[in-house]
Amino acid sequence: MGGGGAAHYDLAAAKEAGAMIKDATLTRRIVVQGFVQGVGYRDFTRRAALRLNVCGWVRNRPDGAVEAVIQGAPANVESLIAEMRRGPSGAGVTGLRVDDPGRAAAVEEGVFMIRATL
Repeated sequence: MGGGGAAHYDLAAAKEAGAMIKDATLTRRIVVQGFVQGVGYRDFTRRAALRLNVCGWVRNRPDGAVEAVIQGAPANVESLIAEMRRGPSGAGVTGLRVDDPGRAAAVEEGVFMIRATL
């Protein structure tokens, strides 16, 4: 049984490793309410996300809220959510809703963007 068995085993191991990596990634949609526009909130979120190795995007909404979709290791995503609850100095977060965005939320791996207002 030359290399055929080994190649099959490696493929199975690669599939298992890929599944484990996918399971270790958490994606969340965040809506932050309060005094969160015009105070550097989006840039604060982007800098924190880059520091925590979280990818995704953030944007202002016309209703005065800030919306973000974030993705990364669960502990890093939870750390970013905690920072978003506090916000930058000058902001006043009065509410923060966390949802599972499902399959519809696509983020670009390794990138965190500030998007234009919805």
